[in-house]
Amino acid sequence: MGQYIEMKYIKKDAVERRQYQVNLAAQAAQENCIVVLPTGLGKTVVALQVMAGYLAGGTRAVLFLAPTRVLVNQHYEFLQNTMTIDDISMVTGEDPVQRRKKMWEASSILCATPEITNNDLRRGLLTPDQFGLVIFDEVHRTVGDYAYSGIAERVLQASPRILGMTATLPSDRERATEILARLRISRVAERTEESPDVVPYIQDTKTEWFAVELTAELKTVQSLLKAALDARCRILKENKVVQEGQPSLSALLRVRDYVIKHDKRSAKPLFTAIRIHYALNILEAHGVTPFLKFCERTRAKKGAGIRELFEVDPNFTSAIGLAERARSMGVEHPKIRKLAEVLQEVSGKVLIFTSYRDSVSMISDELDKLGITSGILIGKAGQTGLKQKDQIETVRRFRDGEFRILIATRVGEEGLDIAEVNHVIFYDSVPSSIRYVQRRGRTGRKDAGRLIVLMAKGTIDEVYYWVCKRKIRAAESMGSTMSGLLDRNRDKEPMQSPQPQDPAESLDSFI
Repeated sequence: MGQYIEMKYIKKDAVERRQYQVNLAAQAAQENCIVVLPTGLGKTVVALQVMAGYLAGGTRAVLFLAPTRVLVNQHYEFLQNTMTIDDISMVTGEDPVQRRKKMWEASSILCATPEITNNDLRRGLLTPDQFGLVIFDEVHRTVGDYAYSGIAERVLQASPRILGMTATLPSDRERATEILARLRISRVAERTEESPDVVPYIQDTKTEWFAVELTAELKTVQSLLKAALDARCRILKENKVVQEGQPSLSALLRVRDYVIKHDKRSAKPLFTAIRIHYALNILEAHGVTPFLKFCERTRAKKGAGIRELFEVDPNFTSAIGLAERARSMGVEHPKIRKLAEVLQEVSGKVLIFTSYRDSVSMISDELDKLGITSGILIGKAGQTGLKQKDQIETVRRFRDGEFRILIATRVGEEGLDIAEVNHVIFYDSVPSSIRYVQRRGRTGRKDAGRLIVLMAKGTIDEVYYWVCKRKIRAAESMGSTMSGLLDRNRDKEPMQSPQPQDPAESLDSFI
């Protein structure tokens, strides 16, 4: 018979006791700490023990932050099911001001989204000194001008205990250091899948890569887009804005500020090149309909070079014309056919990840034509977005088996906890070690998992594969790197929080 956690405020026989979680919680209770623990191994249970210990000691209220309403609701339900405390509240932007004010004042534990917390701190609906413990789930987001940064700046005035949680630190040392500085972290407590006390709880996840060849129609459109891109990049190279013949999208994004401030003549070719790069990437990885929808939205906007691109440029206008004809003939992307083959051979729940909302709709429509029913999970922004309550309802229906296939954007990558999902499919590759780890972590929870990655040969999919592989290797050592940095600085002045980072510095910001 298994052992259970026995602590004040935790229900009897409610939570299995795992020694690595107990040890991580003990470390986090002593100092401001980031807990790095692979997805599916119970970061929330670590937080639960830290919360129970602090409340038993008579601390001020606990603030438990998570980046999405789906994840906040998940934490809220978990705490209600495992704690004996009655005054646990969930605060989101869908609650009216007066209701939020009452909950901020009257609750011992508050689960909340960062945007509304940051806004309500500015409004004075709550004060920084209300909390004795603040938990930042998905703490890797505490960079730049994300709401976590603003919250940290305000609440740290009252010196609460800080607990950050993540499956992996960023692969970039500067970003990892920024997180530690903003939260005044003094300890990184880490476990990996190879840690001896974790190994007994790890389920194997088999990774398979399926490569597809672009159709003749897609290759023709691809070559036209590359020709349009080359024409702009030649000008940028002549103006000495870039060094290489066809720079990456991230390289173009990095020079935006310089061009705006110092080289106005390069603005039109630069911003046009960025738009073409996006269009090309979407075509290569996602197909005809997402490409055309991106073009429709871009054309509707005002900006340097848009009229020329959509009305004059012979390569780009020809690319759109060919794509429209391809769509009229039912051409999409060869990944769809491979995806359908995979889905027909697997049983049980399947989670499909794709980076673009237009791609979610296209995949769902194409599967529907093949008689394969699916649900979709997307963010709330825009006219086509899902409201937060609808996101929660979609996850519930998927968990309850009303449909076995869920197609999700980034909103499903962080914290979606459905133990029965043993098949995860990447419709596209991502150039981020964090997003890769999060997506992969949605499978292999109760039983062995299977990860399937679809890749289009000779496209951005292959580029992102190698970028992500390099970043994963760097991220694997970042915990020990940051621990060494903290040890060396332990007797020195605390690290100062850096200035917010320009989002253009990170390609991930634009995915």
